[in-house]
Amino acid sequence: MDQLEEYRQQIDSIDNQVVDLLAQRMRIVQQVGEFKKMNNAIIYRPEREKRILDRLVERSKGSLLNSDAIDAIFMEIFAASRNFELPERVAYLGPEGSFAHQAAESRFGQMSDYIPLKSIRSVFESAATGRARFGVVPIENNSEGFVRETIDLLHEMQVKIVAEILLPVHMTFISTSDKLSDIKYIYSKDIAFKQCRHFLGDYFKDSSAEFVPVESTSKAAKMASETPNSAAICSSVAAKIYRVPILFENIEDSPNNRTRFLILSKDFKNQKSGLDKTTIIVKLPDVTGSLATFLQQFYDLGINLNKIESRPAREDEKFKQWFYIEMDGYFEDESLQAIFQKHADNIRILGSCVKLA
Repeated sequence: MDQLEEYRQQIDSIDNQVVDLLAQRMRIVQQVGEFKKMNNAIIYRPEREKRILDRLVERSKGSLLNSDAIDAIFMEIFAASRNFELPERVAYLGPEGSFAHQAAESRFGQMSDYIPLKSIRSVFESAATGRARFGVVPIENNSEGFVRETIDLLHEMQVKIVAEILLPVHMTFISTSDKLSDIKYIYSKDIAFKQCRHFLGDYFKDSSAEFVPVESTSKAAKMASETPNSAAICSSVAAKIYRVPILFENIEDSPNNRTRFLILSKDFKNQKSGLDKTTIIVKLPDVTGSLATFLQQFYDLGINLNKIESRPAREDEKFKQWFYIEMDGYFEDESLQAIFQKHADNIRILGSCVKLA
């Protein structure tokens, strides 16, 4: 037997053991699912999954398995397990191949029932009415800031924040044209044009090509596949779906480009993980110093505020504001409750979830 064949047999033997252990895991998952149904418990537990991943990453130190590999492997195992307990329907900002689709699959795997929707509002409505168990929407990009529509809909709709996803965003430039000089139209989402200013300035500064904003980068890829002498800025996933050649990869200005997505649900309560972040919406009295006094309470109790965003109260004609605030801690922590109960009439808690690094 040659050396390569011996290695292959060893791999086959290990694969058999992996399948046997996964089957054993599924039998226990089945028992857990039956217990949860009897007690009306929630299937998706992101804080529990985070603890498992952290433990496995620690266990794998010194091996050839890095944290990214463990995340990729076990997120699919988690997704298969959850769908074995109860199939999940997940709505996201479409179309297929969008970054929101990529973010959703990174947490719910390929086996879930995915529903691409045309607008962020549609995703919110789907989650708020229970038509989908979960909704996935963008909330913030680290170079362009908050997605204001998401912030406004968190104020308007009755949903809870289940978890967050931090997705690296890499843009590609795709076209069926052989020469850049032949390109007359470049399609993409408006924010994607902003994220790729340097590339566009370098390659199309003196070009007559028209930059055409569309609803999504995936829609841009579809249009580039159908329109002669055109191009698109999109994800590599969208390029593959619509089979358009990639001319340039990683064209975004920042190599650290990240978009934060939220997982939403109608009625959801995470358990405390010890690494939590709580999000609230607050509308304060229109008196001098009300915001400063409110924020001082967090400082006095040693509570770190991560984000604060003011938004106009559109139902009010006097230019009043409400505030979106993210902070460290679990919403039932004694320190947070001391503030929340004091301002119970002015605060709505959107939920607590595991804080991302």
